[in-house]
Amino acid sequence: MNPPTANAKGERVVTAPRSAQIYGMALLNPPREVLEIAAKLRDNGFETWCVGGAVRDALLGHAHLDWDLATSATPPEVMRLFKRTVPVGLAFGTVGVLDRHGRLHEVTTFRLDVNTDGRHAEVQFGASLDEDLARRDFTINAMAYDPQTGELRDPFRGRKDLGQGLLRCVGDAEQRMKEDRLRALRALRFASRFGFEIEPATWKAICNSAPHLVRLSAERVKQEIDKTMEQVARPSVAFARWREAGALLVLVPHLQAAPFSRFAALDYLPMPGPAGRPQRKLLRLAMLFFGDHRSAAEPALKALKFSNADTAWILRLADARALLGAAVDAAMLRGGDAGGATDAELRRWAAYVGRTAAAGWWRLHAALWSARRATGGAAPSVRAVHSTHRRLVRIAYRDPMTIADLQVDGDDLVAAGVKAGPALGSTLKRLLEAVIDDPSLNQRATLLALAVKMHKPL
Repeated sequence: MNPPTANAKGERVVTAPRSAQIYGMALLNPPREVLEIAAKLRDNGFETWCVGGAVRDALLGHAHLDWDLATSATPPEVMRLFKRTVPVGLAFGTVGVLDRHGRLHEVTTFRLDVNTDGRHAEVQFGASLDEDLARRDFTINAMAYDPQTGELRDPFRGRKDLGQGLLRCVGDAEQRMKEDRLRALRALRFASRFGFEIEPATWKAICNSAPHLVRLSAERVKQEIDKTMEQVARPSVAFARWREAGALLVLVPHLQAAPFSRFAALDYLPMPGPAGRPQRKLLRLAMLFFGDHRSAAEPALKALKFSNADTAWILRLADARALLGAAVDAAMLRGGDAGGATDAELRRWAAYVGRTAAAGWWRLHAALWSARRATGGAAPSVRAVHSTHRRLVRIAYRDPMTIADLQVDGDDLVAAGVKAGPALGSTLKRLLEAVIDDPSLNQRATLLALAVKMHKPL
């Protein structure tokens, strides 16, 4: 089923599934290096299949860079056959095999889960392929392809579910979720990524798992959020599902009451994609907190184990929106297609948010206004947003924005008679404010005269 979501006006809607077009088996064409690894294993008597996301994505006609192999060979046998290997996860039967180009391919032994605590499993080797597939999370991930014979092993009708645009657990949904609570978040990400509906029993199991998600580490939660930003074209659908299932309240309570417009705005920011564009992902992450005051956003970011650098950057943009947002909106709405913000206003905004962050800050505004515009809300025109963006960037890098940009420094002011100490710093700040209002004042003689005047006895 699709859980109800909400539009920018707060109205509950149901997201229609996107039909999945299943392409021909000809697209199941692993890279030559993968075929060579599989052939060597088979030539030595070991059953070997392509499994997992690569098979799923190939059937959907999507590019997939990583082709994983499942085999009857044990880790020691794999390591004996190949000269260059990496012990990726020996306890779970996974060996990384390096091909002739140095690319790593994961080769995992057929296995069974004999014990699990909701996050970590104890595995047993020696299972059959079908037993190995039976332990996987969703039917669309429980298919195997024989690159030698062209056979598609699909014991749980994963290909049919792909064709119907349906996400379904393998076997008993409640049991699958109990085995690994992270599967609840993976389900929400996969369904949103592919535009799939979620099968009713699977959706119920996801909702029932929500209270248990507190057992997940902050790092794993952050990874799922990152993957959602990287892989999902419309993150608003994913986070609406997080909220509806109860996951948002448990894992990121700070965002439970966030306005839906923020989530909707995510859909207007570019997707990082498989190539990995960290700035794009960071912009999407920043939108989650855009407009929150520092005191509210910082604890949530730290709880999710954001890096110090990313936390500082996100807080700068969020706090600037919280303090300046009303003024920015008002200025842009008064100017028609030309944009109503004056150069002085743009300088003040750029100075507050920082020269290097100004462009990203404006892109977040543009996404927010696009989301508003789509639902008939008040927003500046696209032309005004684009033209003002160009002006903002030009001004940020042309005009003085920091004390370091002033044509005088502290030594100059002391020589002119300003006492060292707190008064010196205060004077530099006042000079910068004057220059931001009027860049023509940024002349050495003019600034020294202003400094003297500021400290002239009455």
